[in-house]
Amino acid sequence: MKRHDIIIIGAGPAGMMAAIRAGQLKKQVLLIEKNNRLGQKLLISGKGRCNITNIQELDGFISNFSHTGEFLRSAFAKFFNNELMKFLETKGLRLKTERGGRVFPKDDRSDSVLKVLKSYLDENRTMIVYNSPVTDIKVGKNGEFSVELKDKGVFKAAKLILATGGLSYPLTGSTGDGFAFARGLGHRIVDLRPGLVPFETKEHWVRDLQGLSLKNVRIEFSSGKKSIVSAIGEMLFTHFGVSGPLILELSSKVVDWLNETKNPVKLSIDMKPGLSQEQLDRRLIRDFESQGSKIYKNLLAELLPAKLIDVFVKVSGIPPNKKANQLTQEDRRRILRLLKDFSLTITRPRPIEEAIVTRGGVSTKEIDPRTMQSRLVKGLYFCGEIIDVDAVSGGYNLQAAFSTGFLAGESAGKDG
Repeated sequence: MKRHDIIIIGAGPAGMMAAIRAGQLKKQVLLIEKNNRLGQKLLISGKGRCNITNIQELDGFISNFSHTGEFLRSAFAKFFNNELMKFLETKGLRLKTERGGRVFPKDDRSDSVLKVLKSYLDENRTMIVYNSPVTDIKVGKNGEFSVELKDKGVFKAAKLILATGGLSYPLTGSTGDGFAFARGLGHRIVDLRPGLVPFETKEHWVRDLQGLSLKNVRIEFSSGKKSIVSAIGEMLFTHFGVSGPLILELSSKVVDWLNETKNPVKLSIDMKPGLSQEQLDRRLIRDFESQGSKIYKNLLAELLPAKLIDVFVKVSGIPPNKKANQLTQEDRRRILRLLKDFSLTITRPRPIEEAIVTRGGVSTKEIDPRTMQSRLVKGLYFCGEIIDVDAVSGGYNLQAAFSTGFLAGESAGKDG
């Protein structure tokens, strides 16, 4: 029987940070990872660039989380964006800040972040067991945890930290095991659902637009009296519907709407957000008058990406070969409406496995936010995506993983 001070299950960013902090406190740590390497999900984060954190101030930072964001205040007070950046820079990682306060490694390589974390783990002589799925967790009468690994026996420790991630991107190891373990230890799991997720649409013509990225557009989702509007940015058409930064940014609220009503949601795309209706109408009149001999389809080349023109013409219902000087006032109004309100019908989100983050998880009501320790089981701690906290994109979710990991590792290392 092998005994350790602390066992940590899951070697993502939260688990690695917990192991590093506990190791710094001179605790004997066993880090268990079911994959053959550390940080599988970290490596693909930010499209492989790893959006580490965001430079926003604390209150603004928390406002980017869902309703449980306040739970993270203590963790952020202990280890926040400035501390994380210094922690990484101390090992020589150079950082840069981009649009919206997003922080990335200067070389745009997520494996550069992983190398720093691995360096800290090596420095603390953290014991890491790879290719080791956990098959069972038991709590003895003396409060000691027994963790059984497939083909590798049982390991024991006074403290256990669950950092197993969510259900998103299961190929990285996030297959929901931790939720089953937490439930088996008496914890309530808030309903799991996708966050930062693409959507499927009712309109089949999106397939013709697959791969088309619309830049400098504004989108609005609406359902009944509810609506949410984006900033100006970028979206993407896929073979099933829509994705891209603007879509993902607002997706969590839309997923809730779909779950609440089961009714479709309207997506409206403003392709010319820099122009008012009146300004755009004057431009159309000017173009139609100055290029009267041009056919309608060719006129659109100055207004739209080439790949969108055929679909736009079809949706407008105006004959593609109709000359500009033959377009009626009603035709012009139809074109104007579509440029400012190009609509699709959202039917459902893609599966949670395709989401960037998992919403839901271990209830924050059952975790002490000052320590990340379970309120139900002494010596049990949680960190990272297994907890019911989630945010929009921009470095917020990864910072939450690092911060809760740091606090869990410190609390487990100092307690008792």
